[in-house]
Amino acid sequence: MTTSSARTFVPEIYSGTVQMSQTQMNQTTSDHASTFDALCQTFRDAAKLSTTADLLEWDERTGMPRGGAEYRAEQVAHLRGLVHTLQTAPVIEEQLASLADWDAASDPHSDIGATLKCLADDYRRQCKLPSDLVQRTASCCVRGQGQWDAARKADDYSMFQPVLDEMLALKRETGELLKTDDQTVYEALLDEFEPGAKADALTKTFADLRTELVALINEIKESPRQVDTSLITQKFSIEAQRTFSHVLAEAIGFDFNRGRLDETSHPFCTTIGPSDCRILTRYEPNFLPTSIFGTLHEAGHGLYEQGMRDDWFGLPPGSYASLGIHESQSRMWENLVGRTLPFWEHFTPQIQKHFPSELGQATAAELHRCFNSVSPSLIRVEADEATYNLHIIVRFELEQALISGELSTDDLPVAWADAYEQVIGVRPPSAADGVLQDVHWSAGLIGYFPTYTLGNLAAAQLYDAAKESLGDMDSMVREGNFAPLRNWLIENVHQVGRTRTADELVEQASGKPLSAEPLIQSLRTRYSQVYDLT
Repeated sequence: MTTSSARTFVPEIYSGTVQMSQTQMNQTTSDHASTFDALCQTFRDAAKLSTTADLLEWDERTGMPRGGAEYRAEQVAHLRGLVHTLQTAPVIEEQLASLADWDAASDPHSDIGATLKCLADDYRRQCKLPSDLVQRTASCCVRGQGQWDAARKADDYSMFQPVLDEMLALKRETGELLKTDDQTVYEALLDEFEPGAKADALTKTFADLRTELVALINEIKESPRQVDTSLITQKFSIEAQRTFSHVLAEAIGFDFNRGRLDETSHPFCTTIGPSDCRILTRYEPNFLPTSIFGTLHEAGHGLYEQGMRDDWFGLPPGSYASLGIHESQSRMWENLVGRTLPFWEHFTPQIQKHFPSELGQATAAELHRCFNSVSPSLIRVEADEATYNLHIIVRFELEQALISGELSTDDLPVAWADAYEQVIGVRPPSAADGVLQDVHWSAGLIGYFPTYTLGNLAAAQLYDAAKESLGDMDSMVREGNFAPLRNWLIENVHQVGRTRTADELVEQASGKPLSAEPLIQSLRTRYSQVYDLT
């Protein structure tokens, strides 16, 4: 563990009293360091319990028999309760108070300074929540995800509604306890994923972005050059998709010695330890982009996790800055790298090899056009880049209404379908393709959805900064040389951890505050290639 060395103090005499001697100063510094180590150890221990619960939840989503759900809920709830007890122990407040005047913590962006600030914020937040509520929520998350999965497969919203009502009640109770004087209940929940975010500011950002996106989408619709996607909607072997997904993840740098790729009904990434990152994707027999871009997306999350500092695992310097920054990494590899022409100029020979009868004669240009086709669609995770953020806007508005009570779960399926028709231009024919398509609400992740759009904005801005720093990125990607970009991200994003806020991280890395302009410019450049826009 890195600690700052003590400053050299020269004793000064005031009214005959000798100030703290060098020996005393060294002892004080030693005491501070010892207290800091003890504080950190508590949170390292909490991380061990928390990641054990994460492992049980990973198993639940990948291989647990349906009959194990009730006891699994008890197991996870018990572990989450133990984590909460550790993180709210009274001694933490005493330790934080005793370290308040430690010179090593004077810089809020240093490892020690950021650790103390973040742990103090986390401690205050957790102390507002009773252990019983934490455990009830954890139990509901496990049961909720199981019920959601079954309801989606059966295309039966009524199977999911009771547990959704239970989850919403729990999250309202949580938000009421967490909110500060200047926060709504929803903002208190949002704060868990994107600290400091305000609903009004997000609403304005999303409205401005929507205006730009709708204009771009209309230009694409009016273009005489449209895209035939039949090439990627053939029947593709699931086994071949599995193999190619591993090829893609490994090529961009996901370390299979420290991670693994599995499959589930809704892709996600979870980290069980500093050298144990699990990513999951899914495969559709008649739509190849699902596995390709789902894998690149989750591998992007995995690269962030694998790029953090192992020696600070479980502590702020070894944690992600925000969910928006985490999403910026997944969306960058999925879209800003994975949907480019240079990317497919590199991978076309490999995709031809894995799917010889379907894509043996496909060209890089054809694949590039197919993977960048734009059309209103029902499923968020399969949406093109131009329409994707419209899917987020729908969810952002609906979940606020659910938490405030303006929208009941009885009316949610119709409200969802109406919003899709109004905002995106398509109406879901079923619950499975509508309100049941996302796992987030069943898992208690209310306030998560806005981070996808914030991630898109940050991804474009960080990618521009990387290109400016590294030079000809297209040539690197065309050659399959992803190490320069990955190393730039490790230095400027991954290893920064929580020593800076999300906004500070973006501005430090790019030299300017977060803006929608890089994303809009990126989309216009790419779609101008595909649709011959002027």
